[in-house]
Amino acid sequence: QCSPSQLLPHIMKVSSLAIFLAAAGTAGAFTIGVQPAASGLSASARSPAASAFSLEESSTALHGRRRKGSKKRTFGKVKLNSDTTSGAAKDITESEVRALFSLWNSALATGDSRIVAKRYAKTSILLPTVSDTPRTDFASIKDYFDAFLLKQPQGKILEGDIRIGDGWAQDAGVYEFTMGATGDVVKARYTYTYVFENNSWKIAHHHSSVMPEGIDIATPITEDEVRGLFHLWNDALATEDPDAVAKRYAKEGVLLPTVSDVPRTDYDSIKDYFVNFLQKKPQGVILESNTMIGTNWCQDAGIYEFDLLGDKVKARYSFIYKFEDGEWKIAHHHSSVMPEAQLAGGSSKSEEIQKPIEDDEVRALFQLWNGALATEDPDTVAQRYSKTPCLLPTVSDTPRTDYDSIKSYFVDFLQKKPQGVILESYVTSGADWCMDDGIYEFTMGATGDKVKARYSFVYTLQDGEWKIAHHHSSQMPEEIVPKAMLEEA
Repeated sequence: QCSPSQLLPHIMKVSSLAIFLAAAGTAGAFTIGVQPAASGLSASARSPAASAFSLEESSTALHGRRRKGSKKRTFGKVKLNSDTTSGAAKDITESEVRALFSLWNSALATGDSRIVAKRYAKTSILLPTVSDTPRTDFASIKDYFDAFLLKQPQGKILEGDIRIGDGWAQDAGVYEFTMGATGDVVKARYTYTYVFENNSWKIAHHHSSVMPEGIDIATPITEDEVRGLFHLWNDALATEDPDAVAKRYAKEGVLLPTVSDVPRTDYDSIKDYFVNFLQKKPQGVILESNTMIGTNWCQDAGIYEFDLLGDKVKARYSFIYKFEDGEWKIAHHHSSVMPEAQLAGGSSKSEEIQKPIEDDEVRALFQLWNGALATEDPDTVAQRYSKTPCLLPTVSDTPRTDYDSIKSYFVDFLQKKPQGVILESYVTSGADWCMDDGIYEFTMGATGDKVKARYSFVYTLQDGEWKIAHHHSSQMPEEIVPKAMLEEA
């Protein structure tokens, strides 16, 4: 038997061996792809350094696979981290992304701006179609839809492109709205970016814009620059070249000349007028001018005076310019002699000049046209115009210069069941023509809408009957002119 002091060195050796074997076994448990040798321990298991290396390598390999999986994206669904909680984003398909538009559209159908605004995320931004102001919170988004929902909009997507990422989805393309209040159909471009918030997909970003090819971007012009356009025309007169003068007019320009009864509505007829007029070597100066500026159009109206081979002649003028192909051109030019000089002369020749129609009779000609509208027959309306007419409609960019094109315009317009009244009228009469200018207002029987517009009717005596030779109708400019231009003016 051995004493305790003698046994102690042997016990320590056995304990050290047990500790070493236990450590080696633990390391082997974390070693990927290492099997114990037949003798019971692998070379790595017998080496603490090797075991430590294998353990570190295993942890890195596992961690690397997790990172690779968490970053992987596939088109059409969201890949989520393994530690996703119940509040994190869930998988979503392309059809489900598209369905998010239907939720927003259904909110529009409620007519309640609060319900629509709740479709947006807590930190969202709305760049609306018809407002310059970005909306970045619930109150401002609701404020936009307070007005927009009055139009009773309902939309559908015409074309779209969907992208899906980690916790977000995007739908961008072209949609079309039908305004239930008016029947108008409007296309626009859209971008929705959705995020998963409080267990539902919400709109974090919504950008809606009008179709850019239909935008009439205003070209800025000052009142002095408008008056300066007269000098371009006057300089063309100085060349004594009728081609140079005719080129100052727009492609579909209208000229109502001072000394011709015939409206000129194309390049050849305008050039034809100036072939004779330029023989008088005219040079003009503006005596009185009144300008107006709109979106890519401007007007200068007043009195000018011409030197015609030494004779001085005053006349009234109206120029309406439009921005065409990068240049301001004359879309409408009406020049007329001073009527009081004709009517107040003392010679026998002047005494022969009489007003063939009274002012009230001129205004009554409007009622003939308005009565034709009431028939809702576009042929009846078109027959109120002369053989060589020009109609510049309120809601069409295209001048109508013959029977068929005028009838075509009224096919659509008469569907609104319009009936008009004159609010302000200014009448001028000549020997075989008369003019009525002012403001009229229409009530659209189909919708009940009321619309004001400015008008100019020029009537000529044709086959014993007064017909419309020129009709220009335009929206009230202060309703369509950009605010900045109004402030400048």
